[in-house]
Amino acid sequence: MKNVIVFIFLNFILVITLSGQAKTQTRNLLTESDLEFLKELTKDVLESSRIYLGQKISSDFGSNNTGGILIRPGGQDCYPAFWIRDYAMSLENGFVTKEEQKHMLQLTASTQNDQTWITKAGGMVPLGAIADHIRINDSKPIFYPGTYDYESQGQKKWGMVPPYGDQYFFIHMAYFYYKTTSSTDFLLNEVNGIRLIDRLEMAYKVPPTKQDGVLVYATDDFRGVDFGFRDAITITGNLCFPSLLKYRASIELTEMFDLMNRKDKAGIYRNTAKRLKNEIPKVFSDHRGMLLASTGKSSQADVWSTALAVYFDVLEGEEMNKTCQFLCDSYQNGTLAFRGNIRHVLTNDDFNDSTAWELSLAKKDTYQNGAYWGTPQGNRF
Repeated sequence: MKNVIVFIFLNFILVITLSGQAKTQTRNLLTESDLEFLKELTKDVLESSRIYLGQKISSDFGSNNTGGILIRPGGQDCYPAFWIRDYAMSLENGFVTKEEQKHMLQLTASTQNDQTWITKAGGMVPLGAIADHIRINDSKPIFYPGTYDYESQGQKKWGMVPPYGDQYFFIHMAYFYYKTTSSTDFLLNEVNGIRLIDRLEMAYKVPPTKQDGVLVYATDDFRGVDFGFRDAITITGNLCFPSLLKYRASIELTEMFDLMNRKDKAGIYRNTAKRLKNEIPKVFSDHRGMLLASTGKSSQADVWSTALAVYFDVLEGEEMNKTCQFLCDSYQNGTLAFRGNIRHVLTNDDFNDSTAWELSLAKKDTYQNGAYWGTPQGNRF
């Protein structure tokens, strides 16, 4: 069941269960001409999302003065900023150049928070935090969702600390640049007086855990958004999605430290990855093979976390087969997808008749609270 292909949406191939040999097998389900069409469409979408140096994409904001090309979440005149999360999720399409990667990695590292501070709205930006998005005109980091205003960021409805995923996406950016250049030398370069590899470790340590734990954890009083594509949802307790991102980041840091001949560091992250792979299924799995989003508020079966766990090989063997079969059945019975887009929560798993997630800033069946998204789809050719 690893190669359950659900459908094609725009330039992305949705592969709920891409892992192992399935990544090769899925290619056989498309003709060469179809694959070429999708590649060209991807290139066009990516091009429309580039913000060139000096380019102004909105009358409300200034031009791109960051020193290089940026890639934003969407084309035309939307999203006049650089979102770390969206960019990092697009890297594996293979069409982002080495020079573009270097610039956006450097920009992200240069805006990493080097001193814990409290915002005017009462939120806290921890040491090592990575921005949610960066303004293109002045490179100001905005650590919280919901605003472009540096001064007003950090309102409680978006959490009291910045979203947890961006720290791990920053590590993925560096890892992918290493894979692109086949060198780890850049990791020793200093950014604002701190080596990049040290900045990656600073970022890794930002999302909190329970004492002596490895799973990312949040409470009502110290809550961060678990994943930026549901920043309007309140999710607490042990958090599945960022713990999955932490698992991948642990593997990536292990590989980079191994290549740097830092076996001590590599061993630490290797052991953490093993613990995460062991604990994630135990803590979050339900009887159907779905993973819950959390163990606190909004502790509901989460389609996106479940699919990602299969993609990252966190689920294996019979456990993985059970999960894949359930996802496939859910697609076929219409509870998972609509017109090529994916719901966070299956339609028969809504919290109650008035909301999909337990706590949301959005009305049911709108935005992140029951609407359908193209985000959780594979984009690797």
